[in-house]
Amino acid sequence: MMREFVVPESANGFRIDLFLTQSCDGYSRSQIRDAVQNDGAEVDGRIIRPSYKVKAGQKVRFRVPPPASDDTVPENIPLDILYEDDGLVVINKPAGMVVHPARGNWTGTLTSALAFRFQSLSDVGGPTRPGIVHRLDRDTSGVIVVAKNNAVHLNLAAQWHDRLVQKEYTAITFGRLDRDRDWIHASIGRHPYQRDKQAIREGHATSKTASTFYEVVERHGRVTRVDVRPKTGRTHQIRVHLAHIGCPILCDRLYGGHSELSRSQIRRLAGTEVATPGVKPTPEGEEILLSRQALHAKALTFTNPQTGKEMTLTAPLPPDLQAVLDLLSSDSSL
Repeated sequence: MMREFVVPESANGFRIDLFLTQSCDGYSRSQIRDAVQNDGAEVDGRIIRPSYKVKAGQKVRFRVPPPASDDTVPENIPLDILYEDDGLVVINKPAGMVVHPARGNWTGTLTSALAFRFQSLSDVGGPTRPGIVHRLDRDTSGVIVVAKNNAVHLNLAAQWHDRLVQKEYTAITFGRLDRDRDWIHASIGRHPYQRDKQAIREGHATSKTASTFYEVVERHGRVTRVDVRPKTGRTHQIRVHLAHIGCPILCDRLYGGHSELSRSQIRRLAGTEVATPGVKPTPEGEEILLSRQALHAKALTFTNPQTGKEMTLTAPLPPDLQAVLDLLSSDSSL
């Protein structure tokens, strides 16, 4: 099927694949690019390539490709919605929820919950990632933004790319921070022999520059609550950087050396005696207080693509992390 468009002033200078992605909901940018590459688009009667930049007033004819099958299975999973308008929705993602389907995690995902709840979502990221502009690790809770259409998605993605989005996290760490606030500048790349990990790697082919600012909120012996504001957005950045300076996040399976903590273990970690995370097993029958990494995306500040207004969305500290802090605050010895 052929569709025809006239390029508006607002799209002047856009690449043809970007213009068509915004104009044709139902297709990812890679699908549009492939269609254009296969002689699927004409501008003023001339076949063009995906890198061609359109001008206001030009006439575009596009052969729409067959729609892609949707691999996301809708599931009736409750969502904690922090904000919604006709262009986007902001979710408070719980810990333990995978953002999109992947090997070993095909159900119970955020995308499945979104597909059940919303009639229309952007598809720039492809059929398995409807609406997903950015992501959080499975065991990181907090604020995540979802786009309902392609124009909003591409605008938000550009804000992330240009580092215009302010991200703030809360982390509970083990170790002594000798400064109340500081920057961590250290390049991150693939771990040399563990596929699921990242590592500090200067000058490696996979390395990218990474910068993270932290500020101490409260200290309880050797357990510290910090606010973290990453400038860049590398995979596992906060987790890798905090481990790099000797203060891994509590219950970080990959970078912290332990996967769950009971009340007595948390007290022991915070106390004054020498303690190594994960060495002593959980006492039999004792309640586990924390069983996921103590990292929470508490706030995002970005510009709403449709209103042009800056907005900040926040998610309250979840009960498991609050329980850890309450325990530490109640212990007068710390």
